[in-house]
Amino acid sequence: MSAPSDASAAEAVSYGRRSHDLAQERGGEDALIFAPREGPDRVYSWEEFERRSLQVAGLLQVRGLGQGDLLAIAIPNAPEHVFATVGAWKLGACVLPLRSDLPEWERRRLLEVARPRLTVGDWGGASAPDLTRADLEASATAPVSPLEDRVADPATAIASSGSTGSPKLIIRPGPGERVVGGVEGPIAHLDRPDRRTELVPAPLYHTNGFYLMQSALFNGDRVVLMERFEPRRVLGLIEEYNVGAVTMVPTMLLRLARCSGFDTADLSSLERVITGGAVCPQWLARLWIERVGGPCFLVTYGSTEGVGFSMIDGDEWLEHPGSVGRAAETEFRVLDEDGVALPDGEVGELFMRRSDTDVPSFQYVGARPARRTEDGFTSVGDLGWLDAEGYLYIADRRSDMIISGGANVFPAEVEAALLEHPMVEDAAVIGVPDPQWGHRVHAVLQLREGASGVPSDAWIAHCRDRVAAYKVPKSVEVVERLPRSDAGKLNRASLAAARKEAAEGES
Repeated sequence: MSAPSDASAAEAVSYGRRSHDLAQERGGEDALIFAPREGPDRVYSWEEFERRSLQVAGLLQVRGLGQGDLLAIAIPNAPEHVFATVGAWKLGACVLPLRSDLPEWERRRLLEVARPRLTVGDWGGASAPDLTRADLEASATAPVSPLEDRVADPATAIASSGSTGSPKLIIRPGPGERVVGGVEGPIAHLDRPDRRTELVPAPLYHTNGFYLMQSALFNGDRVVLMERFEPRRVLGLIEEYNVGAVTMVPTMLLRLARCSGFDTADLSSLERVITGGAVCPQWLARLWIERVGGPCFLVTYGSTEGVGFSMIDGDEWLEHPGSVGRAAETEFRVLDEDGVALPDGEVGELFMRRSDTDVPSFQYVGARPARRTEDGFTSVGDLGWLDAEGYLYIADRRSDMIISGGANVFPAEVEAALLEHPMVEDAAVIGVPDPQWGHRVHAVLQLREGASGVPSDAWIAHCRDRVAAYKVPKSVEVVERLPRSDAGKLNRASLAAARKEAAEGES
């Protein structure tokens, strides 16, 4: 490893070297705090973090991982996950985080598409992993050996089944480097020269958790990593560690807002509460803005593919309710099905182009290429519109849109109305086949404790006061729990398919 870089001048350094430099500069200061579901928190200094990353890198190297290889990591949030990630980058390898609870058939399909050099996980079956979490933990007694400085290119891949259910990888080409002493990328305004504590409650297999963990660590921030999101625990960690920033999807914001300690918890340390990854209900955004203040609350829009970005703070949002902001180092274009630009205010498919390049910054493995215009604008399947001032509003994903009686219904809008009811814990709105409407709007609800016995027409009446008549659910179903992932994602298409299959079986 070369000597620590001079942060006074902008310089791109490898992820491995950045970890080394921070250990040299900060030594015994806290780098990573792991908050498990049970037991005491585990604290690692920058020196310990670098030592463990090197030890795991040595283990991976012995098993054959090297420059340009792919490492799949399918273990729950844990320090070993982070050590394996940084260790792989030190070897010049690409990292693919995966859900640890995937069923065998789905894991096998993903691994067949990814074809990793090594896998880390705690599962059995035909696709047994090369290494387990216990193997990573056991490396703590291994000697530490210096490594040649290497740059992973590409450095990261994210798995997604999208709305089709077919496995695919999203690979973001580009070197695994960090610009030190300067700014980089469309979210450079979120990087700061000062240090703070960042809470990571999202799973590391998801874009939010994985990229924000990496960004915060290589910025030199202290990171508090939760094993799993739990609302009361989030509030306690914010108070205990004076957390300055946290990023959560709207589902997490909702669960926190309905947590019994939300109104009384000390959130004064927070400088940034960032949300994205799904449409945030306006009433929920207003509640958070009131709780933490407009400048603290940030609504963002982006994608794993990295083809565009926008952001808006709470004060500006109140002037443009529902917006996700104006383009940041990005150009937006809203097109109809024929590729014709739509006027302000009309919903269409959103196409984006980074201002610094006309070449897509990603590639799909196992799926068809994304839709792209001749002049370099790319779509990832989202629908939205622009207002006269260039503010972007997201309606929903094209694949989730319901066409009922010839009219377009965006599930996110109806779900936001349902979630406003204090007795609704979670909601999914889908289209199911209907002889009269083609598809009818159907709501699947998870109710809060004590809400059983409420007639279905009560939820329909609630929606009538909040959305247009043709958007109101024509049928309602109550389930014990909606199948959301730890990242807050819900595959509406799979819910719809299951109900279609059930209806066909009854006919």
